[in-house]
Amino acid sequence: MTTRELYDIISIDESYRIERTISTSNMDKFQEAICAFANDMPGKRQKGYLLIGVHDDGRISGLKVDDALMKKISGIRSDGNILPLPVMNTEKVETPEGDVLVVEVTPSFDTPVRYRGRTFIRIGPRKDIASPQEERILSERCAAALPTFDTRPCREATLDDLDVEIIVKEYMPRAIDLDVLSQDKRPLKEQLASLHLYNMQWDCPTFAALIMFGKNPQYYMPGAYIQYVKFDGFDNGSTIVNERKFDGCLYKMLPRLDTFISDAIVTKRPVSISVLQEKDIYNYPEKALRELMMNAVMHRDYQSTTPTRLYQYKDRIEIMNPGGLYGNARPDNFPNVNDYRNNCLAGILKSFNYVNMFNHGIRDVQKLLGTNGNSLAEFDVNLITVFLAKVRDAETLEANNIRQQLFDNLQPNLQPNLQPNLQPNLQPNLQDELQDIDDRFKTLIISVDVYLLGVKELLLRYLSCNHLATLSRQAFSKSVLKPAIDQGYVKMLYPDKPNHRGQKYQLTEKGLTILKKLIEK
Repeated sequence: MTTRELYDIISIDESYRIERTISTSNMDKFQEAICAFANDMPGKRQKGYLLIGVHDDGRISGLKVDDALMKKISGIRSDGNILPLPVMNTEKVETPEGDVLVVEVTPSFDTPVRYRGRTFIRIGPRKDIASPQEERILSERCAAALPTFDTRPCREATLDDLDVEIIVKEYMPRAIDLDVLSQDKRPLKEQLASLHLYNMQWDCPTFAALIMFGKNPQYYMPGAYIQYVKFDGFDNGSTIVNERKFDGCLYKMLPRLDTFISDAIVTKRPVSISVLQEKDIYNYPEKALRELMMNAVMHRDYQSTTPTRLYQYKDRIEIMNPGGLYGNARPDNFPNVNDYRNNCLAGILKSFNYVNMFNHGIRDVQKLLGTNGNSLAEFDVNLITVFLAKVRDAETLEANNIRQQLFDNLQPNLQPNLQPNLQPNLQPNLQDELQDIDDRFKTLIISVDVYLLGVKELLLRYLSCNHLATLSRQAFSKSVLKPAIDQGYVKMLYPDKPNHRGQKYQLTEKGLTILKKLIEK
């Protein structure tokens, strides 16, 4: 910078672009000014200048700029106090009146920029901390100025990293009018670029292309997969009974995930609601889980190395994907306001009818859950780096309700003349009754619960409750099930036809009575 250029800058009328100071030690003041210039609140994309060695009225103070001061001011860029790192240039300009240290700051595209966690902006000639509304403006300006991650080029990748045949045969006919497509004679790369799947400047695929159609997207995005874990309990410390990793591109992964949700997660079970009636209960509505998983893969942060987690516990499912609420979506307006972290990817998923992009997803999920008997999904939207959804198991909720109804119906028959003052005398007898029951019958009663079960499923539940590795059906029937029937704890659905092909088992009133006491204990 020449002396003439410095004088021109000193004389600039737009005060929001100039900070003059004669101090050489007020690092807070310097960094607040640099932060404010980087945020460029007026939005004019003009560089800002911190002039050290100049009075407020424009007079040069006579400062002598040495190497120590140069290093101290230049170090502001990378000392980590201003984030994202500012784009700045530091230069000493010598004049007859003295030296001036000029810090030139380029407006950032990645706003808001913060100094020690606070967003400083320029309001005319003074600095101030941005209000929430002003921070929103900076955030929205950033979203508009920068392409979303999925449309950015993956410079290490090449066209060979894409399954081009799938794109040409499956995606293009869905995304482009067939007449237009048939007349498009451009090279393949240009056609892909028109769909935001290829970057012509860098001659490489975009991240959206790799996520959706890549041969090995995890090579470039290690966290771009779904981790399924099933726990035999209510927290992560419980025994893991099943785990699965869903990787590869979304085009191939999502059909596998759909099938897995239908076959391995969603279950139907008959529950006894009276002596002669039973009711089929689904633990989760398939469409609701599918919608939540589609939202997870569409809105997640693919720059994170953390996978999307699908964790199944005994009483609930938790879906956690990296990346909190994005853009205009905030805790105070979720789920009424939506925004897309991966806009190109969302469009591709819509082309394949995986999502609708009408902002109805969460409302549809809640409706499906309510119809099925689940409680409403719970969303933790206050976490910064992740988004967490919880869905309670309808089977567990319904079983609890039915169990309580059955217990309530037992009360009049069991204790018709019981007075409150007799309760203390009754409790020891109940305790003795539990002590007299063989442990194998207690385990069987807990295994049956309120359900109507075939012998195969009943054996599996008995093994799980007893933590046994194996037991033959014949041995189970002979040593556990038949004696329990003889003792009056369990009854057959078809007592006159013990070998009926549809034979199932449920608790008698005596068995329900013991179940109630076991639960209370």
